[in-house]
Amino acid sequence: MDYQQILYDLRERIATITLNRPERLNAWTPQMGRELYAAFAAAAADDDVRVIVVTGAGRGFCSGADMQSLREIQSASPAAGADEAVPARDPDAAASIAPLHPALDTPYAYPQSIPKPVLAAINGPVAGLGFTHMLYYDVRIASDRARFTTAFARRGLVSEHGSSWMLPRLVGPAHACDLLFSGRVIDAAEAKTIGLVNAVVPHDELLSHVYERATELATLSSPRSIAVMKRLVYTHQFTDLATASAETDREMLASFPSQDFREGVSSFLEKRPPRFVGR
Repeated sequence: MDYQQILYDLRERIATITLNRPERLNAWTPQMGRELYAAFAAAAADDDVRVIVVTGAGRGFCSGADMQSLREIQSASPAAGADEAVPARDPDAAASIAPLHPALDTPYAYPQSIPKPVLAAINGPVAGLGFTHMLYYDVRIASDRARFTTAFARRGLVSEHGSSWMLPRLVGPAHACDLLFSGRVIDAAEAKTIGLVNAVVPHDELLSHVYERATELATLSSPRSIAVMKRLVYTHQFTDLATASAETDREMLASFPSQDFREGVSSFLEKRPPRFVGR
């Protein structure tokens, strides 16, 4: 695909997707959404990709929906506005990667259905739609210059695309209500304190830190193990402990004859880095 509003790069089994409208703080447009999901689909289907990193060009991660798009929505029907805001899933990707669970059958949960880790390198301001989108990534690492706001209440809007479901699961209902009701801006330190991000690092060290983590995942962890555990983490939100325990025990037994288990044991005993194949 000829990307116009994102960049896509693959190096050492790490696919980097960069939102690329720096002059607009990477404000979201329908085209950006289509390109982003095409890039997700490409990374998901590529056996050479083991980890996906998403970041923003320039000084922002994503400042939310482009204001011009919001003005156009004001003059359109509500249904048309909603259609413009929802990214289009690639038909081939949708056919090859089914939602993990019926309750996760929504375009914004697509990153959770990719059987590979998705890491956000949050390099600057995040607002509105950008805030919503990052909730669906597996790990969020922020620059100390990052700032976060839901913004919806201050624009006469409401929490969108399942953010009222995702956000409380990350930070708890009280913090979710605070952020959604007020639309106030929080800094990276507060985001880390409430559990919105996994880590905060000095701005100039952000990408090197994220790539160090990504490289560890790509080289030291079994792709098969990650894929299974990612599915369990997200689908077990919809079941009880006994059912989850039974499924994890079945998956543990299924791991024993795998090539990755044999390689994991051999590499440990031989005191060498593992050479996992994902099977």
